[in-house]
Amino acid sequence: MQSTQFRHAKGTASTCGPAVWAARGGCTRPRGLRIVCASILALATTAAHAEDTGPVIAERFHALTRASTWTLIESIPIEFDTHHPQGMILLDDTIYLSSVEVIDRAKGEGFGHMFKLDRRGKLLHDLHLGEGPMYHPGGIDFDGHRLWVSVAEYRPDSRSIVYTVDPGTMIAQKLFEFPDHLGALVLDRQRNQLIGVNWGSRRFYRWPLRETGSGPAPDDPLHPETQPNGSHYIDYQDGHFLPGTRYALFGGLASHPGPGGKAFTLGGIELVNLDTLRAEHQVPVPLWSDSGRPMTQNPFYIAPTKKGLRAYFLPDDNRSTLYVYLAK
Repeated sequence: MQSTQFRHAKGTASTCGPAVWAARGGCTRPRGLRIVCASILALATTAAHAEDTGPVIAERFHALTRASTWTLIESIPIEFDTHHPQGMILLDDTIYLSSVEVIDRAKGEGFGHMFKLDRRGKLLHDLHLGEGPMYHPGGIDFDGHRLWVSVAEYRPDSRSIVYTVDPGTMIAQKLFEFPDHLGALVLDRQRNQLIGVNWGSRRFYRWPLRETGSGPAPDDPLHPETQPNGSHYIDYQDGHFLPGTRYALFGGLASHPGPGGKAFTLGGIELVNLDTLRAEHQVPVPLWSDSGRPMTQNPFYIAPTKKGLRAYFLPDDNRSTLYVYLAK
């Protein structure tokens, strides 16, 4: 495995792992490193909270229908060029956003990004990911300690690299390469397995994971279990495991032929059983951005409120807006 530190918008990277924190009863390093250690403690708290909210999200999502109401509560302009966003995770007051910057698609030239930003849209860090023509990140997930992201060539039936990223230090670790385009990853921490989908999400991949000295990794990365996706009305763009359950949420969209040869685009979110890799509950999302794009065009994230669900969408490229809805 290979660890790499990439360009940051500001600040320096450092580490103070959970074992160090526990042994010292805190971190007694200089202020900059104490901030990193504090972020590790905050992430641990977030992970514990997620174990409680996963079943709540699953239960409330099961109750959503096509008649459910989606109420816009906030629109937050992002303060930098997001390029073409792919995946999104919200951890406390921080947003992690994967994105692809295309220089010349025909020549296989571009940059993969993992942005770290605050809830007001201000850029905190910019992590570059990828190698050569593999510069297209996919949807991302969080396992309680690390972000998981694939970076592929910008074409189907190609190649991908799977990375983990430390959300505190923004240091990436290359885990393995795979001979297909991986469009999104979900880390099932209940069963210690990695789930991936290919370009267009027509195929699921499943990798059992084992613990290593530097974190979980598959024993046989080139030969995962493979299963066709039985859901056909949307292509998954992003996905997130629901801790404490057997489910993950996947969001996306697809274009369908309409009358007179005119196509229409439908977006939605699906609750997928990770034991069977089948969608158990599907909900259309009849929402569009100011530019006319479906809300599930790019990344999404779902969190619980006191009585319902809060949905975050970032559908537009480049000059993006984070749309926040309440769903009941």
